[in-house]
Amino acid sequence: MVKVGIIGGSGLDDPKILKRASEVELETPYGSPSSRLRCGIIEGVDVVIIARHGKGHTIPPSKVNFRANILALKEQGCTHILASTAVGSLRDEIKPGHLVFPSQFIDHTKKRGTTFFDKDMVVHTPMAEPFCQNLIELLASSAEDKKIPYHKNKTVITIEGPRFSTKAESHMFRGWNADIINMSTVPEVNLAREKQIHYAAIAMSTDYDCWREGEEHVTWEMILETMKKNADNVINLFLDVIPKIKEYNDVCVK
Repeated sequence: MVKVGIIGGSGLDDPKILKRASEVELETPYGSPSSRLRCGIIEGVDVVIIARHGKGHTIPPSKVNFRANILALKEQGCTHILASTAVGSLRDEIKPGHLVFPSQFIDHTKKRGTTFFDKDMVVHTPMAEPFCQNLIELLASSAEDKKIPYHKNKTVITIEGPRFSTKAESHMFRGWNADIINMSTVPEVNLAREKQIHYAAIAMSTDYDCWREGEEHVTWEMILETMKKNADNVINLFLDVIPKIKEYNDVCVK
């Protein structure tokens, strides 16, 4: 049975899109999730929403309890996760306002709990293809139909934050073939794979980081403004794609 988790990022911590909505408060062995779980239905599909940074964006990136968030969604029976996230663009063609559906990540974080397998057993989880290609194709098809500018199969680099990059770092990340940059995809995506949950990111480009000459350097206010303008695009993708997920016989991640 398909059940979809939505992880709301900056500007999307409480998309009001559920029917028969209720809230669940729970505790995991890793502590409390970032927010109460909001449970309901979208077009006959059970959905659970969690606010990554808490309601009202009160939790900085390094303090997000990623393991508790993913485990909470797993314990609620989620088989798939759609995660919204704000990203900076490291490529000319990925303009502010465009959506990106990455297929690869580079981990440049430093102090996060990145695995569930660090105590009683050692498990080496395959991570060659960390994102669900079926979900990427569904998202891309939906964006195409809705004429929303998008890019797929790109690489996201996740930095620790909460500061933004220096120019030197931004150029270095471009040299590493990263296409977008954020502070949240890792370890979220690899933890989801460890729990055998299909995961895809809906990344919204909000700025050009600080590498591009002649562009205003990224600020928090810039990110929020772009997210506010384009939140409807992300919500429309949720509403269009979620009913289609149950058509795929891909519940078990290999």
